[in-house]
Amino acid sequence: MLSDKMNSRPDKFRKVKLRSTLFLLIAAAAVVGLFLSSCVTTSSNQVTINLSEAIALSKSGNIQSVVVNTSSGSMTVKASVTGAPLTITDTSGNTVQVKNGDELTTNIDSLNIADLETMGFVLPADYSTNAASSGSSIGSVLIVILPLLLFIGLIYFLMRAGRSAQNQALSFGRSRARLISGDRPRVTFADVAGAEEAKEDLREVVEFLKNRSKFQEIGATIPKGVLLVGPPGTGKTLLARAVAGEANAPFFSVSGSEFVEMFVGVGASRVRDLFEQAKRNSPAIIFIDEIDAVGRLRSGAIPGSHEEREQTLNQILVEMDGFDPNIGVVVLAATNRVDVLDPALLRPGRFDRRVTLDRPNTAERGAILEIHAKTKKLEKSLDLATIAKETHGFSGADLANLVNEAAILAVRRNKSTIGMEELEESIDRVIAGPERKSLRVNPRDRETTAYHEGGHALVARMLPNVDPVHKISIVARGTMGGYTRLLTEDRYFMTASQFKDTLAVLLAGHAAEKMMFSEVSTGPHSDIRQATEIARRMVTDYGMSEKLGLRTFGRETTSSYLGIGPGEEKDYSEDVAKQIDEEVHSITESAHQIATKVLQENKPRLVYLAEKLLVKETLEGPELEAAFSEPLPETAAKAAKESTAQEASGSTSKN
Repeated sequence: MLSDKMNSRPDKFRKVKLRSTLFLLIAAAAVVGLFLSSCVTTSSNQVTINLSEAIALSKSGNIQSVVVNTSSGSMTVKASVTGAPLTITDTSGNTVQVKNGDELTTNIDSLNIADLETMGFVLPADYSTNAASSGSSIGSVLIVILPLLLFIGLIYFLMRAGRSAQNQALSFGRSRARLISGDRPRVTFADVAGAEEAKEDLREVVEFLKNRSKFQEIGATIPKGVLLVGPPGTGKTLLARAVAGEANAPFFSVSGSEFVEMFVGVGASRVRDLFEQAKRNSPAIIFIDEIDAVGRLRSGAIPGSHEEREQTLNQILVEMDGFDPNIGVVVLAATNRVDVLDPALLRPGRFDRRVTLDRPNTAERGAILEIHAKTKKLEKSLDLATIAKETHGFSGADLANLVNEAAILAVRRNKSTIGMEELEESIDRVIAGPERKSLRVNPRDRETTAYHEGGHALVARMLPNVDPVHKISIVARGTMGGYTRLLTEDRYFMTASQFKDTLAVLLAGHAAEKMMFSEVSTGPHSDIRQATEIARRMVTDYGMSEKLGLRTFGRETTSSYLGIGPGEEKDYSEDVAKQIDEEVHSITESAHQIATKVLQENKPRLVYLAEKLLVKETLEGPELEAAFSEPLPETAAKAAKESTAQEASGSTSKN
């Protein structure tokens, strides 16, 4: 049935094309007729002379041919001039120059050729009678036919426009879903790296569509709906396309926003039409992308505020699991806001199965990079495993963008292959933004940035519960004056000691500036904000405060008004709020003290690290390892002692 429908579409297109061609032919014929008519009527613009002048020309032998039109009482003569143009006078008394081949017209009333000869007119060898009537008849016919052709074309155009408007009015409530045909490039599960559990769940859907009897024999029923949940860019739509490619079944794709229109009832009508199409082509798949646009929580707080959207949602609920059973149609939906969906949509019988897609781990990131690298020219020495370790927290879409940015950089650098340098640069661009080469940084700010980033890196190197340092840079990117990048490992749990060491690394930049310059700048503001957020979650969410005990404080809520949210509901007193603030301050202050202690104990190494950054600007790989492990030169130790002496003298003078 599906193939018949798809085969009938070219016939429909051919009919439309034939009608358009016919209309164009009518219009072309009208234009040609007008042109011919104008050509015929141009003869009326000839020079008119008196009969006596025509007789004189005939006697002088200057007439080449004569055409006598007895019906109109006129005679047309063609001049034969061998030398200079003849000068004659027309009926208005004007002097006219006549050249060879010019046509002249004279009025003969009811005279015929014999009468003209009697009057002295000398006939040339080429003469005829009533020949001009054919041209006149062509003009007359064209004058009658052309308006008729134009009228027929206008009527046809208006009727076609009326049918089109009627079809649009009738199709306003029809589904806008796109039917994925088999001739499009197929995406299979082999093209989706990682997400093995999600693919396993979806393979059952594919197997059901291919072999329904296998499930029916044992009495099993396939889930009516599968909800794909996960952060943006994790491959929800890609997995849906893979299901379509694997199942080789009718696949209807539509966005949640395409149901809701400004007219009430249109969305519900489109839902009914969509499911009717799917049932006629069952077994089939319906994929609704961004279903939260139409499936948000219903609320009666503001009557009529979302009446159209709620009617559309009600129709989806009924079609998925209502009075009439929905057999042979599987509904796939994707969203990254499952918390705002209506509970009736999530209950068993509608979306029976929820497939969660999280950001890929290290192994999955490596597999995703391998897939995207198939279409790129890479250097043989390229290590994608290292890139996978450096891209912690990247989604599949981020990794695709990363590889594409590296390819663009390689072209910009006139290279034929993509190397490790391009991929490393792409990571920096994705995380921090492009390099700000035009920014001019004064020496003092540059030195402050070097000690700030050196403080982050040195504390991260010395503390046991922190990931390895991979790269340090004082090159400005985006809004960042510099950055320190760690090789973050995949973790599903974080301990209190790991949180504390992470806080110490975040506050190490502030501690280094204060220790080296006896003042602080605005540079650490984002570090302080991030550290405060982590410390507050340790107290309010993770129960890591000995003073407040094992409980959570505050809970997230989603406001029902216009779907705005999420917010926080305060479930504790003002006294407890004060204690929370005190605990957060205590945790951050303790982390700052740890960072300061580590930096004071390793001050010569910090000075050496900052000096190398001021020269190299970026340290990574062997150079970074050497900066941490090689023996310190005397200049670094001397600079550290002078800084300590100045700090001590400053504190003594204050006392």
